Amino acid sequence: MRMLNFKTAGESHGKGLVAIIDGLPAGVEVDIEYINDKLARRQGGYGRGGRMKIEKDRAEVFSGVRSGKTIGSPVALLIHNRDWVNWQEVMAAESKVAEDGVKDNELSIIKDERLKRVEKRVTRPRPGHADLAAALKYNTDDIRNILERASARETAARVAMGGLTDCLLRYFAIDIVSHVIQLGSISAPLEREISFAELKERVYDSPLHCYDKEKEKEMMEYIDKVRQAGDTLGGIVEIRTTSLPVGLGSHTQWDRRLDGRIAQALMSIPAIKGVEIGPAFENTTLPGSKVHDEIFYSDETGYFRKSNRAGGLEGGTSNGQPLIVRIAMKPIPTLYKPLQSVDMETKEPFKASIERSDVTAVPAAGVVAEAMLSFVLAQALLEKFGGDSIEDIIANYQAYLDRINKM
Repeated sequence: MRMLNFKTAGESHGKGLVAIIDGLPAGVEVDIEYINDKLARRQGGYGRGGRMKIEKDRAEVFSGVRSGKTIGSPVALLIHNRDWVNWQEVMAAESKVAEDGVKDNELSIIKDERLKRVEKRVTRPRPGHADLAAALKYNTDDIRNILERASARETAARVAMGGLTDCLLRYFAIDIVSHVIQLGSISAPLEREISFAELKERVYDSPLHCYDKEKEKEMMEYIDKVRQAGDTLGGIVEIRTTSLPVGLGSHTQWDRRLDGRIAQALMSIPAIKGVEIGPAFENTTLPGSKVHDEIFYSDETGYFRKSNRAGGLEGGTSNGQPLIVRIAMKPIPTLYKPLQSVDMETKEPFKASIERSDVTAVPAAGVVAEAMLSFVLAQALLEKFGGDSIEDIIANYQAYLDRINKM
């Protein structure tokens, strides 16, 4: 088991979400308002749906923090679902029988601002979701048992967790930001190299987290058009870091390669179907002489490179440059013009069930990706410089820098 681990719990319309992270050293200052700001950023973005108007996510520290600092034990964070009050009958943990003798799960019940009725028991799987495969796997005839946990609502807990690991990474001057470089067919890649600070300032609170404001306006108009059509949009997000220390990850075993661990973490985000590090797919079209980053040396800076087509990783190990990763998100599969499906109970053809949905959640996926990348980097950093307190880790880190700077 790795030194740093986390788990989440909770359903989309349950009482709330829980994130538990185990392995943080003692003494890390926890900035709860920063964590809540990250949660708010996940909920923002042009093209989000009605659920974002209901929930105002804030993390509550349940354990593992005292006087504003971690104490070395597991940290638990709670996020309460405000929408729970509207779903208590549907999502009750207890099995109940109504006065007329009808079992609880046979009732059809609850008001929703967009949908006329929400059934407690769902039998019509939605194409593109976990609904059918997971219902068969877990031997249930009620798809609500699947969709409540498979929902991207779970990622709020991941963002809270990533806020905690960001608090650790701050001690080592590591920062992370995401920005949208494509929405549907509209592409907006960076046309020139810009500083991390400039990128973060320009995209952090913008409607679609896009650096190119003209393209962002075009994207917003496209979202409006797609919304009217009852459809959804995917896109591509780029995640960048400040320069990482050399030596996170390792070439020595397949499961220690940092690029593989990053890819797995990012692919675990709902609707993410592709990951590239650096301009990986573009690199496949070029000869090697135009792909690999040449190495230079000066007395002032030590080893350095003038390009970063490797995306900050070589041989599964960070090479001292900023990390650049891209993720591809498919269009959200819940459509207000639902696709063809089959009722699992009657086997009759039906239009798939509708749950409240966004037109696009590409900017939000970027915030979740920041959190997952933060966790993987924190995990790798603790494996490399580990200690029981933040002071021990900083001392180990500084001793390592002193050594490699002499080479």
